[in-house]
Amino acid sequence: MRIEYTDINKISEVSTKIIKLANHFRIWAFYGEMGVGKTTLIAELAKQLGSSTLASSPTFAIVNEYPLPNDEKIYHFDFYRLSNLHELIEIGFEDYLTSGNYCFMEWPEIAEPILNQYSFLKIFIEQNEKGNRYISINV
Repeated sequence: MRIEYTDINKISEVSTKIIKLANHFRIWAFYGEMGVGKTTLIAELAKQLGSSTLASSPTFAIVNEYPLPNDEKIYHFDFYRLSNLHELIEIGFEDYLTSGNYCFMEWPEIAEPILNQYSFLKIFIEQNEKGNRYISINV
C-alpha cells in the first residue's frame, strides 16, 4: 500500500488508514531520512490507538512507554544513536518484542537481525522536493 499526503494536517487521516490496514501487527518499523516525519506519524498513531500521553522522540532514552486502555502499552524506540546489536540485547529488546504490546521503532536497521525472527510491519516514509510525503507499507 502507498499513501501520499501533502498537508501535515492530513496525518490523522493517514494514521487511520494505517491502523485499519495493520492494527493486528504489534511490531512496526519506521524507515526514513531525518526529519521526514517518523516521530510525528508515531505520535498520531499512539493518539489514535488510545494513548493520552504525547509521544515524543526517545532518541536519548532509547525507549519511551505510552499507556493504552486495557493495560496495553506502546513501546516507542529510537535506535539512531545505537552503534551495535549488543546495545539492544542489553536493554532486553526481545522481551519488548514478545510482550504482546505495540513496539514502534525509528531507525530499525540495526535491529533487523533480531526483527527478522518476527512478523513485523515495515513503514517507509519518503519526502520529495515539493515536500510531499509518501508512505509505503509492507505487510
